[in-house]
Amino acid sequence: MRILGLDYGSKTLGVAVSDPFGWTAQGIETINRKDEKNLKSTIARLGDIINEYNIEKIVLGLPKNMNNTSGERVDRTLYFKDRLMREFSIPVETWDERLSTIGAKRSLLEADLSRKKQSKVIDKMAAVFILQGYLDNLQRN
Repeated sequence: MRILGLDYGSKTLGVAVSDPFGWTAQGIETINRKDEKNLKSTIARLGDIINEYNIEKIVLGLPKNMNNTSGERVDRTLYFKDRLMREFSIPVETWDERLSTIGAKRSLLEADLSRKKQSKVIDKMAAVFILQGYLDNLQRN
């Protein structure tokens, strides 16, 4: 079963996909948006990815605060989750993403990428961290 991992931001959507066995996550792309409220082209691109990779589940990063409280970003992410569930007939789960961006930044620094190159792939890498955390948790249970 292939699973799609998403890091939903105000202007970008990081996208990752699992291998067919559900062991590893690979970054696919970053979808850029000009307007957070206009999701039409983002949903269309996700539909293409879902069909191309035969996705059976979506894992969406949930950006809680470090003290486990919810803010405006959580509300917007949950709205996006509802939209995904309406658009696609596959389950959508949320996954705590609190340390995903930090982990992605560390990996990119270790890879010695320039700041300019990091900014182009950080959201895709955050989606990889979100999905890999979810996959690792599935393997443990």
